[in-house]
Amino acid sequence: MKMPELKLTKVHYIIIGVLVLAFIIWRVLVVVLPKPVAAPEAPLVRTVTAGVTSTDDAYTYPGEVRGHYESNLAFQVAGKIVSRNINLGDSVQAGQVLMTIDPKDVNQAVNANMAAVAAAQSSYKLAQDNYSRFSSLYAQGATSKMVLDQYKTQYEAAQATLQQAQAQLTASQNQLSYTELVADHNGSVAALNGEVGQVVAAGTPVVTLIQDGDREIQIFVPESRLGQIKPGQTAVITFWALNDVKAAGHVTEIAPMADSVTRSYKVRVAVDNMPAAAKLGMTAKVTLATGTESAIVIPASAIYQTGDKPQVWVVGQDKKVKLVPVQVAGYEGSNIKISAGLQKGDVVVTGGVNKLAAGMAVRLEDGETK
Repeated sequence: MKMPELKLTKVHYIIIGVLVLAFIIWRVLVVVLPKPVAAPEAPLVRTVTAGVTSTDDAYTYPGEVRGHYESNLAFQVAGKIVSRNINLGDSVQAGQVLMTIDPKDVNQAVNANMAAVAAAQSSYKLAQDNYSRFSSLYAQGATSKMVLDQYKTQYEAAQATLQQAQAQLTASQNQLSYTELVADHNGSVAALNGEVGQVVAAGTPVVTLIQDGDREIQIFVPESRLGQIKPGQTAVITFWALNDVKAAGHVTEIAPMADSVTRSYKVRVAVDNMPAAAKLGMTAKVTLATGTESAIVIPASAIYQTGDKPQVWVVGQDKKVKLVPVQVAGYEGSNIKISAGLQKGDVVVTGGVNKLAAGMAVRLEDGETK
């Protein structure tokens, strides 16, 4: 079957042209005209409501269990160590010999001085006998006064020589006794700085002895906080190795001069009831309270630092934020104490502070503000 032939009239062409023109105009309008912009959504922020809190202005310092009295023992003569009778941590008794040095040279000095004493005694005996005989002769008128004075002088010189020799012998015998290092008190050996075969000079510490008795905690305090500590101040001591066992204590000593390296001050804290399991050298934490004060405490994440001025974002009643400069009074763990700039009840942004701008509306997390 043959299809009928389709004939386009002038009207058809006009309709097609109008449709094509309308399509072109629509495409131009889609490209040229601005698209409608959706209103930005207010950012979601985390906040806290500022309140006045009573805080303990306390600081914690690491410390070490030490003895109240510690002696650095040293030989009083130089020599080579030939024996060591103790080990680190040993308990010793007063009078116990800890170390000895080679006494050979000192023994020779003692022998020489003993010989000098024997010679002086012989000279003294001769001068004494001569003086005694001439005293009898002078009494009988058989000799002159001048001769008697000569023998008297010889006698006195011999007596002085004998005394000098005896003093030198005593000194050398003392030197011999110094070749043995003896414990001066009951205690424990805390350090050994000398070994057998080592040559030490007189006065060089070789043994550190901690005397039995009171134990203390030694801490180091920075100079910025030294003014907050005074003798007799109470402290709380925690022993890490004893599952955080706590004990009360008080400050007993504050060093008058800072350490030349750390620039901190050594402070001794006495423990009122030292736990029996606490050993020398154990780690302890000492908390010193300097008083109770009222302050506004906010998380440290709320601080928005611009230059050297700390600020915080505060949410107003209209749910818009503004920057408020604050004055920081100190730190308490991960929180900051604010002394000026905030009032009780202010809603402070603590999360999302870096995406805010002044006057920006924000959305608050549920339950964060009232």
